[in-house]
Amino acid sequence: MNKKQFSRRSFVKSTALTGGALLSSSFTIEAMANSSGNKKLKLALVGCGGRGTGAAVQALRADNDVELVAVADAFSDRIESSLRAISEELDGERIVKVKEKSRYVGFNSYQKAIDKADVVILTTPPGFRPLHFKYAIENDKHVFMEKPVATDSAGVRQVLESAKLASKKNLNVVVGLQRRYQNSYNSTLDFINNGDIGKILSGQVYWNSAGVWVNKRVSGQTEMEYQMRNWYYFNWLCGDHILEQHIHNIDVANWFIGEYPKSAAGMGGREVRNGIDHGEIFDHHYVEFNYPGGAVVSSQCRHQPGTKFDVREAFQGTKANIKISGDYSKIDGHDGKNIYVHDSSNDKSPYQIEHDRLFESIRNGEVINDAEYGAKSTLTAIMGRMATYTGKEITWEQALNSNQILVPDNLNWNSTPPTLPDQNGRYKIPKPGITQIS
Repeated sequence: MNKKQFSRRSFVKSTALTGGALLSSSFTIEAMANSSGNKKLKLALVGCGGRGTGAAVQALRADNDVELVAVADAFSDRIESSLRAISEELDGERIVKVKEKSRYVGFNSYQKAIDKADVVILTTPPGFRPLHFKYAIENDKHVFMEKPVATDSAGVRQVLESAKLASKKNLNVVVGLQRRYQNSYNSTLDFINNGDIGKILSGQVYWNSAGVWVNKRVSGQTEMEYQMRNWYYFNWLCGDHILEQHIHNIDVANWFIGEYPKSAAGMGGREVRNGIDHGEIFDHHYVEFNYPGGAVVSSQCRHQPGTKFDVREAFQGTKANIKISGDYSKIDGHDGKNIYVHDSSNDKSPYQIEHDRLFESIRNGEVINDAEYGAKSTLTAIMGRMATYTGKEITWEQALNSNQILVPDNLNWNSTPPTLPDQNGRYKIPKPGITQIS
């Protein structure tokens, strides 16, 4: 993020931005709809890593009558560092105090935190999102949840069911695919909807970078603790970076085209980040997504140090072409003449806008529900991962109906993770042409 999105001045001092975090009488809908700005809303944070800490700050800035009343995480040190960071970031704006008895640690800590709140922030590693989202919606809570919303097809199906229940209950759900709340993207979408681009025929989406953090194995750690501290490198927790990061760009393609792909085929592997510390995920993926209307989108993501950093989207229509990345958006006609360049000088951070809109909707008795498109873009990225892992073409129906379940039930500290290292400390890596997806 840039400075406009979330200042890390004090947060960096107290906790690692990219460190992993895990887990870590109900308020009726009628009462919520009638709150109208004078009811203090109780907020719970489930997942106290960097993204959760940032989201909590943004939620507290979105509404003056929001109080953080409970936090939950698998690790007590993550809770303490997160609360320090939140307090330091908001120093001079408001006081944040969460009682010791409302700081919950452990795998089932999310339940106790959610029970205390009207609004919940779900920012654990995504493997746990379906379970936490289900519990929040069943207990009548409004939700902000980070992307992706699952790591396997079973999780996607569960989120889609919970999304339907949220709609029936008139609950607000905002998903952290923040480009959908960004002015540059929405102004570009206006041109698409007005027919100025014509029919989108093709696109290219990218998230190519050096990769993310690694937490070294510590003597005495159990395998479960090691994997949870390094959740990015294990598919049951993260889903690989094509899902955890590249979902942003893939979601833009789905959004702008107005469809979800009917099939995906591609390739990938591990060339550079292939050490013991890099778990079981690939360091590069390339996928072609084929859409029902005929559009083909090429998707690239890479975690390789020393390579070109490239995070953006581009689309080619029958009338004009789009180039877009963050605050920048440019539309050119086929004759080379510029149609539009976005002026971002007065733009507000989309990370903040997400929370502003959520609390405005709650206060006004309105409903936002991003869960369905969040789940379907999650499935799109999972379909891409299936294609690169197997080397086969994967259809939307195959992906949606897959029997593969990555996340075990009823986990605790004594549980055995679903993937284990061999005698040399290495994990089994998917092999195209050999790996199968049921």
